Amino acid sequence: MSAKYQKVGYYPGCALEGTGHAYNRSTKALGKKLGLDLVEVKNWNCCGAMEVKNIDPKLQSYLSSRVMSIAANEMGLDTVMAPCNGCYHNLKKAEYDLANDPATIETVEKLSGKAGHKAYQAEQVETIHALDWIKQAIGEDGIRERVKNSLSGLKIANYYGCMYTRPRHIFPEKDQGGDSESTLQPHYMDDLLAAAGAEIVDYPLKTACCGGAHTLADSDISTKLVLNLLRTAETCGADVIATECPTCHSGLEMHQIRAETEFQQKTKPVILYFTQLLGLALGVKPKKLGIHENISDALPLLKSRNLA
Repeated sequence: MSAKYQKVGYYPGCALEGTGHAYNRSTKALGKKLGLDLVEVKNWNCCGAMEVKNIDPKLQSYLSSRVMSIAANEMGLDTVMAPCNGCYHNLKKAEYDLANDPATIETVEKLSGKAGHKAYQAEQVETIHALDWIKQAIGEDGIRERVKNSLSGLKIANYYGCMYTRPRHIFPEKDQGGDSESTLQPHYMDDLLAAAGAEIVDYPLKTACCGGAHTLADSDISTKLVLNLLRTAETCGADVIATECPTCHSGLEMHQIRAETEFQQKTKPVILYFTQLLGLALGVKPKKLGIHENISDALPLLKSRNLA
């Protein structure tokens, strides 16, 4: 366990204040239950998501750098935790570009000056994902010690999505051997949920794309990609697909319904955030974890396992 991550700057990003509100709610509830301190980055802005990046990647780097600048230069924080894969990815990419690309540095300094704030300098803060936060601050042993309602018997396929590990070069802390996270076979979510008693199934599509970026342009493509994820999880025997990204989570929920209505393909696994599952294991009530806000109705399954 690391004392460094007991208090972190919390960057929820746009999705967690919208469609991913249950992720926001469960992340805060889990942090409170674990005695961890989340300090929301004040006056934060969108990271640039996919829309800005596709038009001007350097503008996206500025938007992400502004979040880190506020955390470092105005709040005195050394760590920013982003639960959303898109936000996490974009902050890490901005960090990498500011350390390696003079043109990005020039753009960030110029726009920061116009905006009236100090330009972010590479390595002022460390950006971590919610998985890193729990893994490093509490660890598997800490989870085991705190379990009140074991997830024993619950078969879970852990779905990390594609932006958690790609491109590899912007995540230099991964693939360092030992207990570090892997870009080929990520395991942090597996480790934490197994410590809470769950049975983790061998899920070969844990980093496959859910088609989130295609949803508006071609919903059928997204539905087919999600259906592949759902069918594979079902074949692996999973009761639940655990997620750690609001875009992936929403996509799996919505396209599971669409696969049934448009393609007459019904699948059984329910979709839950890993923070919701850990919260249940630690004795947090389902409503405080926002499980009622999910589209995927997990309550019948959870009640059958005495978890709700």
